[in-house]
Amino acid sequence: MNNKRILKSSFVILLFLFLFSFNTESYAGKKKDYLITSFGAVADGKTVNTKAIQKAIDAANKNKGGRVVFSKGKFLSGSIILKSGVELFFEEGAVLLGSTDVNDYPKYEGIRALVLAYASKNISITGKGIIDGRGRELALAVDSLHHTGVRIDSEYNYRRLRPGDGRGKLVSFVKCDSIKITDITLKNSSGWVQCFEKCSNIVVDHINVESRAYWNNDGIDINGCENVSVTNCNVNSADDGICLKSDSPGLQNNNIYIANCIIRSSASAVKFGTGSYGSFKNVTIENIEVFDTFRSAIAIESVDGAEIENIKVSNITAVNTGNAILIRLGHRNGEKPGYIKNVSIKNVKAQIPFGRPDIDYDLRGPEVDYFHNPFPASIVGIPGYSIENVTLENIEITYPGRASKGMAYLPLTRLKDVLENIKGYPEFTMFGELPSWGFYVRHANGIQMKNIRLALEKEDFRPAFVFDDVKELYMENIDVPSDKTNQVIFKDVSSANLDAETLKRKSEPKQNTFVLPAH
Repeated sequence: MNNKRILKSSFVILLFLFLFSFNTESYAGKKKDYLITSFGAVADGKTVNTKAIQKAIDAANKNKGGRVVFSKGKFLSGSIILKSGVELFFEEGAVLLGSTDVNDYPKYEGIRALVLAYASKNISITGKGIIDGRGRELALAVDSLHHTGVRIDSEYNYRRLRPGDGRGKLVSFVKCDSIKITDITLKNSSGWVQCFEKCSNIVVDHINVESRAYWNNDGIDINGCENVSVTNCNVNSADDGICLKSDSPGLQNNNIYIANCIIRSSASAVKFGTGSYGSFKNVTIENIEVFDTFRSAIAIESVDGAEIENIKVSNITAVNTGNAILIRLGHRNGEKPGYIKNVSIKNVKAQIPFGRPDIDYDLRGPEVDYFHNPFPASIVGIPGYSIENVTLENIEITYPGRASKGMAYLPLTRLKDVLENIKGYPEFTMFGELPSWGFYVRHANGIQMKNIRLALEKEDFRPAFVFDDVKELYMENIDVPSDKTNQVIFKDVSSANLDAETLKRKSEPKQNTFVLPAH
């Protein structure tokens, strides 16, 4: 990381922290401490302390704010409600241990979680302690109660044999303002680890997420929020690592900064969607390390009508990751498709394995249910709705090769047979077998590719690039293997600009493109 990037990241973090402190009047002076042990909490890991902890929170809130302190030890609890002006502070060695009794998690304002807040302001979770939801035990308890008919889960997924809403989240804040979560370790959720919905002015910094307890363990979910900073986090999750969502119309994500994070995921590392009804605007993602991740390092998806624009992604390193980049505009729900435009992705280095990256996980993403060769990165809209103005610069991706026509084969004369899958769940595997090994671009307008290097570990019979229904394509300094011809395939491509030095090869320096006849 160079000095300029360090200074830039530090400035942004300091700006967010300044704004947070400026808007948090109750944190102006030293806050009064409220020890949960003074309210009757017992750190034996057996006594249910829900009422005692809530009494401490309520007392701090009543007195215009304060710090609720968890001392060293294991404090068992069900749902607690964080209220305005209150900080939950965890001393080193302190553990909030989630109950495995489903009755200890009643809904509050429609929220089910271990730590929750609704319409609160100036709230925080800090300290070197741990919040452990014991999510696998809780989820299996919910599952058992459903099948015995004691407590029916209306959202139970019979195909995947897992309960739905009854599991709840570890941390869930809704309609809150001025939130700070720092230094804490969040682990073993039964559902999403932490979710911020319709919130504003959020700082998440230097937290650890260790949640591979059960399905749908998204690390950090941001759902219709504004002015968000997520920095210096280490996320190891059984589902998407950091996920921006817009789960209902009108939910707007605006001014989001994600930086200096390390992510391992059984799904995608950083993802927009799949819930994508509202908007995602002015999002900056930089300095992200991804490893052993099943799906995409970066996935930008609008399939429910979402407006996605002004997205800047830079300095991404992905090792042993199923896919480097997916940009998908579809039409799964909503009156009409949304749009994706003005996306910049720079300085990406990725290594794609031949087999699945999460093979050694105890929880693994669902298998692809058809025979296929390794998949390329994809930028794909739908007929009549193109992805617009995407810049890819300084991209280096190493692919495994080893494609075989005996496994799957879609000849270049049949590009029309690539699935549109307009209503499909957005995923880099959603189009079936693809005709290229490096990039597949379809229904796009204004694509700039500069300094792109694609490498193969083994031979692949397919071309590196296929462009289908693309306008205003610019390619500069493209480096592909030297032992193949016709590495770039055009079908219905207009206004393409490839200068004589566009395709670098170790031998035969001629431009090796092939244009398919129009249909």
